[in-house]
Amino acid sequence: MLVSPTTVIPREGGESSTPRPLRISLASLEYWIARSSRAMTLSVWRAVFVAALLFAFASSASADVAIPELTGRVVDQTGTLSSSETAALSQKLRDFETRKGSQIAVLIVPTTQPETIEQFSIRVAEAWKIGRKRVDDGAILVVAKNDRHLRIEVGYGLEGALTDVTSRRIIDEIITPKFRTGDFGGGISDGVDRMIRVIDGEPLPVPSPTVNFGNLDDLAPIFIVTLFASIGVGGFFRAMLGRLLGSLVTGGIIAGLTWLILGSFALAMAVGALGFIIGFVADLFSAITPGTGRSRGGSWSSGSSSGGWSSGSSSSSDSGSFSGGGGSFGGGGASGSW
Repeated sequence: MLVSPTTVIPREGGESSTPRPLRISLASLEYWIARSSRAMTLSVWRAVFVAALLFAFASSASADVAIPELTGRVVDQTGTLSSSETAALSQKLRDFETRKGSQIAVLIVPTTQPETIEQFSIRVAEAWKIGRKRVDDGAILVVAKNDRHLRIEVGYGLEGALTDVTSRRIIDEIITPKFRTGDFGGGISDGVDRMIRVIDGEPLPVPSPTVNFGNLDDLAPIFIVTLFASIGVGGFFRAMLGRLLGSLVTGGIIAGLTWLILGSFALAMAVGALGFIIGFVADLFSAITPGTGRSRGGSWSSGSSSGGWSSGSSSSSDSGSFSGGGGSFGGGGASGSW
């Protein structure tokens, strides 16, 4: 129920008279209420819209730099290093990993802003997982070129050798003097050399023999040996045990030797199966055409020695086949600027 508000009209003598009701129509009251509500609603929406714009701008301005994809041992997003410098540095790091087992990676980015280089480099380390799992013998040299900052991020397993003090000396005495003259390639190469020498002095587990499944040059010798062993050595077992059992024994021996030498069970099974198939099929062809068995055997060896597998040359580029080994980092290392 709507009650009309009242007002008091004073008399001439200053005394108040009996309150008289001030009559306002219901339609007028509803009009003013609706108008006030619309004005308030528009003001609220304007405030929300402005706040949303400010939040979006602040969020975009403070967005962290994305972690680059690990495409090789050297990732240069600035084009600072020439192709020859990148290839030479990648080959050096690859040879070091083969010999020592430790992994070192180099990353060059334009900037890490709004993060500090310490915040950015630990995110990179956690994403890339450089170094062997449970050995944690990885290290990353991160260079933020436009910020003029750099950092050596060190895995847990190398903190005893590549200490914070040692990392800082490598930065101050080896890398930054050349950076100040514009020799970025020389500074990075010399810094990596010093890191390698320091890590070489640390007793670490011997690297397990591994095979790069993405590199045909690494797999070619295995297939060639499997081919000759399946036909030549396998012939002895097939003559003694029969075609099926002899081929199985040959494949098993090849698989066992592959596993012992390369330490890869999956590759050993694949090579063993291939040896069985080659031996069984080759002997089957000999049985079908007994008069030409030896000539066919010769054609196998002549085809394999034509250089088809070994025609490719070794490349120093990682070609996207490099990956971290599962190493962990805890923030050890040092930073610097030039």
